[in-house]
Amino acid sequence: VQLQASGGGLVQAGDSLRLSCAASGRTFSGYTMAWFRQAPGKDREFVGAIKWLASITTYADSVKGRFTISRDNAKNTVYLQMNSLEPEDTAVYYCAAYQSGSLSDKSESSYRYWGRGTQVTVSS
Repeated sequence: VQLQASGGGLVQAGDSLRLSCAASGRTFSGYTMAWFRQAPGKDREFVGAIKWLASITTYADSVKGRFTISRDNAKNTVYLQMNSLEPEDTAVYYCAAYQSGSLSDKSESSYRYWGRGTQVTVSS
């Protein structure tokens, strides 16, 4: 399994950005795909996740209403649409995969497959 995250960059507060996570190596219909982020000096934290087959999502309270996760079956890609970005959203963002995972399980230790992170920097 390979996960390739992309789309990060430097934006201003209030701007939008869309991250992509291209997945390969197997069929992901039974997987839960998640986004995590890690800010400098902080632990990695859960951002949100999507059940691939049902396209059901869950989000951390800090991003609820601003971030949206979706997936494109044809492209085997998961997206993280980030709107109304704040300086506090500055972090390295990672995508991760969890076979047969539950949306209620937000622990990074449950996710077996990880992509390399992509840096998002939001200036004030």
